[in-house]
Amino acid sequence: MTTSLAASAGSPRLGLHRSVSRLAGKFSQSRWLSPALFLALWELGSRSGLIPERTLAAPSAVLSTLFDMIVSGELPSNLLVSTLRVLSGLAIGVTVGLVLALVAGLSRTGEATVDPLMQIKRTIPTLALTPLFIVWFGIGETPKIALIAFASIFPIYLNLYSGIRSVDVRLVEGARSFGLSRSELIWHVILPGALPSLLVGLRYSLSVSILVLVVAEQINASAGLGYLINNARDFMRTDIIVVCLIVYAVLGLGADWLVRIIERRALAWRPSLLSQ
Repeated sequence: MTTSLAASAGSPRLGLHRSVSRLAGKFSQSRWLSPALFLALWELGSRSGLIPERTLAAPSAVLSTLFDMIVSGELPSNLLVSTLRVLSGLAIGVTVGLVLALVAGLSRTGEATVDPLMQIKRTIPTLALTPLFIVWFGIGETPKIALIAFASIFPIYLNLYSGIRSVDVRLVEGARSFGLSRSELIWHVILPGALPSLLVGLRYSLSVSILVLVVAEQINASAGLGYLINNARDFMRTDIIVVCLIVYAVLGLGADWLVRIIERRALAWRPSLLSQ
């Protein structure tokens, strides 16, 4: 008797749960509907002549070009060059941003010295420095890497600096009451507390570096995705341009996915991640 009453009481909740699950499933499936419809209309417009090939190549032509460029090795070789540029610029920018954030976040003197300069840097558009970097470093690889490095400094600096200053004061006081030295306090309390902010900054730096790469590779590039785009523009090959834009997008999504993996591993102690 008791079991039947419990089952009858739980049945409305069970039915509601199933309805919500069905709606969620339909919604997730419908998310692919608009992109598929967009591609279909794009293909139809290209085949009917409404969209000239010189204006925008059809999706089928883009896929065919993508396959040919992969098979010939043209795309992988140039993608490798662009990836090395991003990694080089990020290595410099992230390192400088980390050092400056630690100096400003852990010291009042460092804050008074570093933070005003970083705020001035924040107001200067990175891409506006392109002519100056060309004058300083020429038109080789150096200005490209320097632009990426300069752009990726501030997201790391701002987020880590904010994370250090936002660490719970009660945790710091509790650590001091246990007799931790300043170095131990920084290593065991402050830096772990600021780690989520650091990873957010890393995600922004990766995104910004991909955006700046698009412009940096327009500076007399002899290889890379920007080089392919420049050549394609000269020959009106919109299919190659779209392929390179897709690769840029994949690079951005891949960088974000990589940081998310790092977050899951490095922040596994957080309750929000443990419950997922």
